[in-house]
Parts: sequence; structure tokens; C-alpha cells
Amino acid sequence: MRLSDAVPNASLASALPAGARPLLLVEGLSKNFETPEGVVAAVDVVSFQVAKGELVALIGPSGCGKSTVFSIIGGLIAASAGRVLVDGEAVAGPHAAIGMVFQEESTLPWRTVLDNVAFPLEIQGMRRKQRLETAMHFVELVGLDGFERRYPSELSGGMRQRVSIARALAFRPKILLMDEPFASLDEQTRLLLGDKVLQIQQELGQTILLITHNITEAVQLSDRILVMSYRPGRIKRAAAIDLPRPRTSEIVSSAAFGRYVAEIWGDLREEASRGMREQEMHARSGRGA
Repeated sequence: MRLSDAVPNASLASALPAGARPLLLVEGLSKNFETPEGVVAAVDVVSFQVAKGELVALIGPSGCGKSTVFSIIGGLIAASAGRVLVDGEAVAGPHAAIGMVFQEESTLPWRTVLDNVAFPLEIQGMRRKQRLETAMHFVELVGLDGFERRYPSELSGGMRQRVSIARALAFRPKILLMDEPFASLDEQTRLLLGDKVLQIQQELGQTILLITHNITEAVQLSDRILVMSYRPGRIKRAAAIDLPRPRTSEIVSSAAFGRYVAEIWGDLREEASRGMREQEMHARSGRGA
């Protein structure tokens, strides 16, 4: 499916690859927050599905509620309405089948790389020898072998984020949620780390939901992209990215890649502009008060 064939929100239930069944089902998700100014609808009736082995990106302007969706799927906050199912099982809190990688620094500074990656296995009660062997496998998978005895303070930002990815993968989650995982990195490191994520995803057949505001990142990595509107966040458009796999960052220079970026920016520009206008109006009304 080309981007121009993208489907609206009402048809998202059928927007999976042919013959695939959903591993992740998000159905009618809404979230309201109480604020001093009243109730704010952050997310409004968001529905989508992710098949096993897919990498799907959820992209939208700042303030569209994509991190709220991430937190609800990960069981960190409760939805006001709707439900999340993983392999048919409802999510009602942190779930063993879901691994999470955050934008913020999340390595434990007093633990080595190997002990950081082994930490969730230690919590699970896995015996030391087995957990260290398992952790080392994932350290090697993210390309940090030779650094397993280093501490986070001795690593670059990109390397620390690879530690976080390895730690999230170590307990073999069915779904990996990634919330702006490369936002603090420079563009070169972002592209190269994207290559590493693609390599890992292909090797493990890992199902990934990526939350991002970066169009290049979304097109580089994804099988499908879900575009969100400005607040309240709704799914505005869903589009398949028909670029060949295995895929690397070299593809960003292709004409097809540029067309996808341009078309998605057309959708995002409208929503981002609307968000800026609403924020400016709110700021002016606040000064007037």
C-alpha cells in the first residue's frame, strides 16, 4: 500500500498485513486529565493493531498524546476508556510481555553494562550464571561486547541507549515499546542506532511500537506509520512504508524515501500548525487574564 492509499481511523482494524492477526490490539483508547483549567482530553478513541514481527511507528506533533498512549499500553497509567490487549490478554498494569525503552536516561549508574542488562533477570529470580550468560548475549546483540565491564558514565549517549535496549530485550518481551528513544542523540548517531534496531528486529523477529516525532526515523524503521492529530490525539492516517527489507540508513538518500517523508510531513505540518495556533491563543488569553 502506498502512502496515498492510507486508511482513515475507522478502517484501522483491517490495516494489518494480509493474513496477520494482531499481537497488540488498542481499541477505543481515551484519556482525560484533570487540570486547574478543567478536564483536558489528551487522547480520544485511538484504535490500532500491530501484528507479530511488525515495526509500527506512532508519530505526531508535540502535545498530541503519543506518550500518553505509550504509558497506557505499558501499564503505567490507566485509560479513561478503551482497552489494550496483548495476544488476547488485557493489560491492566505493567505486563511481563511488554518491554519498554524510554527517552530519558534509564541506566543504573552504579551497575556495569552487563549488570544493567541482567537487572530484570535478577528481579525475576534467574540464577546468576544463567542471567549473566543471557545478558551477555544481548550485550553482544546490540554491539557492546568489549564494554560489558564499563559503567554508564564511561559510555556515550548512544551506547547508553543501546544498554537500555538490551536490558528491555533481555527478558524476551513479546512487544517492545520505544518512546522517543533517540531524541537526545545527534542525527548521525540516530541513523546508525536505527540501523542497529533494524538488525535486532530482523534477527529476533521482534514486534516493536515506536513513538516518535521524527519523520526520517519513522520512515527509516517502520513497516507502517500511524499519524496522530493534535490534541485530543486521534489517528489521522495509517500508511504502509513500501521500502525493501533488509533496510539500512543508506535508504534515506533514495527518491522513494524522500517522497514518504514529504507526504507524511504534509499531514504533520497541518497538525503542528494547529497546535502552535492553539498554544499561542492560550498564551495570549493567559496574559490578558
